[in-house]
Formats: sequence, C-alpha cells, structure tokens
Amino acid sequence: MSERETYTVNVAGLTRHFPLFEVAPGVRIAIFNMLGDTYIVKACATALAERLKNSAAGVLVTAEAKGIPLIYEMSALMGLPYIVLRKSYKSYMGDAIKAETVSITTGKPQQLYLDEKDIALINDHPVILIDDVVSTGSTLKGMEKIITAAGGRVAEIAAVFTEGDADWSHVVALGNLPVFVD
Repeated sequence: MSERETYTVNVAGLTRHFPLFEVAPGVRIAIFNMLGDTYIVKACATALAERLKNSAAGVLVTAEAKGIPLIYEMSALMGLPYIVLRKSYKSYMGDAIKAETVSITTGKPQQLYLDEKDIALINDHPVILIDDVVSTGSTLKGMEKIITAAGGRVAEIAAVFTEGDADWSHVVALGNLPVFVD
C-alpha cells in the first residue's frame, strides 16, 4: 500500500497532517476528522469559544457526528446547552423537525432531525450553528431550515475550517482548507 498524500495544517496552535481523498473525479479534499483527537478538539473548542464569547446566543447546535466532541467542549466552556441534529429518525424523537442536506463527503442526500424535546431550547432564541468543516454550505442550509422551523434564529455560524474559495466571511472559522483540482 502506498503512502497517502497529506496536507499540513496549523490550527489553534497545533499541527496536523490531513489525508487527501478524491470526492469527485479530479477533485480532492483534505479530510479533517477530529474524532479521537482530544488535543485538537480542546484547542479548537477553546479558540472558537473565545471568538464567540460576546454572542447573544443561548444554545449551540451541530449536525451528527464529527461536530459532537467539539460542541460538547464548547458547551462546557461557554456555559450553554447544546443540541445535536441527528441523521436518522428514532421513534423517541416524537414530532421531529427535519431538513435535507447533501454532504460533499457522501455526495448523497441526507436528512437532519431535531428531536421534539429540543424545540423549546430553540423556539424564540438565537443559536450558534457549529460545524467541523463548511464545504458547500448544504449542511448549514439544512440546519438553518430546522432552526427557522423551530422558531429560532441563527445568531452566529462557526466552524473549525471553511473549505474552498467561496465567500465564507459570515462564518467564524479558525482556518480555510483548499480544494485540490487536478
């Protein structure tokens, strides 16, 4: 097996080497997977929490799954509750609110669900949307639809990284990852 090419990133005072994977013919991205990397989670959560400390938001919201350790740590640092939008419906979620997204890494439509029990935390409240990487904006749009349907409003959007050269100036991010086109 040959060694996979990587892209080196410095974020929140740490250096990591992200493997490059082809997500479409001739298009590669650096895969940031913070799951299991306690040091990067804690450092990025601390940096994002510091940048968001003056937000009027009352709750943090992320999509399942890679953002979960990040939002948990940010919740503890910021003293705010957090909500995870699930990617599959469970019967205990009751009258859940759902929206469709398309992830760059899967290339397929996915559903996001807001558990019925969490609607009250969002209704009439400002929220901060948290993601690990904002690539196309599809997940953000799905999350925003859910927040609006639940009666809340998005106060801030934050991510460890944005990706590509779209205008991500509305996203509080610690860095930007390039998209590699062969």
